[in-house]
Amino acid sequence: MKRYAFLYLLGFVSMVIAIALDLMAPQITKHIIDDVIVGGQTWLLMELLVGLLIIALGRAVFQYVKEFSYDYIGVSIGFHMRKDLFRHIQGMSMDFFDRHNTGELMTRVKDDVDKVWVTLGFLGILSVEAVTHTVLVIFFMLRLNPLLTLVPLLILPAIAFCAFRLERELGDVYDQISDETAELNTVAQECIAGVRTVKAFARERYEIEKFSRHNKRFYDLNMNQARTLSNYQPMITFLGKFMLIAIIIVGGLMVIGGRMSLGDLGAFSEYANNIIWPMEIVGWLSNDIASAFASWKKIKKVAAQVPTISSAPTDGDAPRAFHGDIVFDHVGFSLDGHEILNDVNLHVEPGKTLGIMGMTGTGKTTLVNLLQRFYDVTEGRILLDGTDIRELPVGQLRACVSVVMQDVFLFSDTVTENVKIGHREEILPDTVEWAARNAGADRFINRLSDRYETVIGERGVGLSGGQKQRISIARAIAKQTPVLIFDDATSALDMETEQLIQKRLNEVGQTTKIIIGHRISAVRSADEIIVLDKHTIAERGTHDELMAKKGLYYQTWCVQYGESGEDKDACQVENGKKKGNGGASACQ
Repeated sequence: MKRYAFLYLLGFVSMVIAIALDLMAPQITKHIIDDVIVGGQTWLLMELLVGLLIIALGRAVFQYVKEFSYDYIGVSIGFHMRKDLFRHIQGMSMDFFDRHNTGELMTRVKDDVDKVWVTLGFLGILSVEAVTHTVLVIFFMLRLNPLLTLVPLLILPAIAFCAFRLERELGDVYDQISDETAELNTVAQECIAGVRTVKAFARERYEIEKFSRHNKRFYDLNMNQARTLSNYQPMITFLGKFMLIAIIIVGGLMVIGGRMSLGDLGAFSEYANNIIWPMEIVGWLSNDIASAFASWKKIKKVAAQVPTISSAPTDGDAPRAFHGDIVFDHVGFSLDGHEILNDVNLHVEPGKTLGIMGMTGTGKTTLVNLLQRFYDVTEGRILLDGTDIRELPVGQLRACVSVVMQDVFLFSDTVTENVKIGHREEILPDTVEWAARNAGADRFINRLSDRYETVIGERGVGLSGGQKQRISIARAIAKQTPVLIFDDATSALDMETEQLIQKRLNEVGQTTKIIIGHRISAVRSADEIIVLDKHTIAERGTHDELMAKKGLYYQTWCVQYGESGEDKDACQVENGKKKGNGGASACQ
C-alpha cells in the first residue's frame, strides 16, 4: 500500500470533491423550491438548472478519477501480493510442501489474494466513501435543522448495531468457508490430475461422492452465510426507510408550524435519502471485508513461515566449478521422530558410479534428497568436493546436480522446453538433440507431429511411461552437471533399452553417477553398489563381490532371475558355457 500512497491520496481527494458536489445539489433544490416555486423568481430557474448540470459533470469527472485510481491500486496490489506470495512459496523447503496440500496453496495464491486486493481497492474506498458521505450528510443536516437531525441520529445507532453483529457472525463463517474452499480445491485437483488412476480402478462413483460431501459442506456454509445476511440485511434496509418516513413526518409538522421552510424540508429529505445507501450496503461491505480479513489471516499464516533450509551467502565471485567428489560422513536423518537413516558412510569419487539398492522404505531416495538439501541431515555431514554442502549456496549446489526422479513430471510445453528446463538460456538446440540421442528418445521424438516442438501436454499426456522417462533422462543429461542422479529412472524401460541408455551414459563425460534401482540390471555395472537395510548400509561392493557374499543382494538376484540360489548358480555356469542361447539371454 505504501507504493501507492500518492494514488490513495488522489483517489481520496477526488472522492471528497465528488461527495461535496453531490451534497451541493440539495442546496440548489432548496432554492428551486423556496425561490422559484414558492417565491416566483422564475428567472433563477435556468441558473439553478445549469448549476445542477455543472455539479453532475464535475461529480462524473471526479468519480471517474476516484474509481480508476482505486481500481488501479487494487489490481496492482493483487499483482504484487500474488507474485511475492508465489515467490515465497517457491523458496520454501520440502517439509513445507509435506504439510500443505496443493489445493490449499492454490486457494491462498488465487482466491484469497483476490479478496484482499478488492478490499484494498474498490471495496476499501467504497467503505471510506460511505463513512465520509454519512459524516458530511449529517453536517449539512445540522446546518439545515439541528432538531430534525435528531431523527437520523437516533436511528443510526440501531443500524450500526445490526452491522456490527452481522460482521462478527460473518467473520466466523468466512473462516470456515475459506478452509472448505481449500479442501474443495484439493479434492477437485487430485481427482482431475489423477483421472487415469480413477478410471483404471472404476473409482468415479467414490470420487463423485467424496467431492459431493465437500461440496455439500461448502453449500451449507454458504447457506449459513446467506441466513446470517437475511437475518440482518432486511432490518438494516427497513430502518433506513423508516428513518426517511420519520423525517418527512416530523419535518412536515415543522413546515406546517412555520419552523422551517418547504425548501429546507426538500433539501433535508434529499440528504436523508443520500444517507440511506451507505446504510443499505453496510451488510454487504461487512460481508466482503470480513471475508477479506479471513483470507488475509490465511495468507499471513503462509507468509510467516520460513524455510528450514537456509542457504549460505554467495561471495559474489564466479560460481565454483565442482568435480563431483561426494562423501557421506556418518550421516543420520530422522523426520517427525522416525529414524530413516543411521550412520551412513560412503565415498563416490569423481567420474565413478554408485548403485543403491534396498527394499522400499529403506531410505534410498532420502539419500539423494539429502544430497540436494531438500532436507538437512540430523547427524553427520555430506561433503561435495571436500566442502560441507550446508556451507554452499543452495542454488550453486542444486545447479551442479541433475536428477531423474522416479515420479516423472513433464510440463505442458514443447519437448525442447521440457529438456532445456535445467538451464533454459544456456542449452542450445544441438545440445537438446544430443541429450535426446543419449537418452534413447530421439527416435520417437522424430516421429511426433512437430518433432522437438511438439507440445506434449500436462504431465506428458500422450506419451508412454518409458517415453516420459527418456525425456526426463534427456533433461538431466542436457544440464551437463558433475553429478547425475537416477532415482529408479529406468523402471518403465525394457531391458534392452535400459542397457543401451546405460552404455551411452557411461560415455557422457566425467560425471559422477548415483543410480537407485530395484532391478539388478540397473546397478550391476556400477563401480560400487550399496544395499540399504534397517536404516543403514547392510552390504557394499561390486556386483561380483556381492554375489559372492550370498547376502541380501544375492537374494534379490535370485528373486529376479531364478527361484533359488542353486538355480541361479546353474544359470550362471550355463551362461559362461553357452553364450547366446535362450538360458543365457534370460540370465542377462
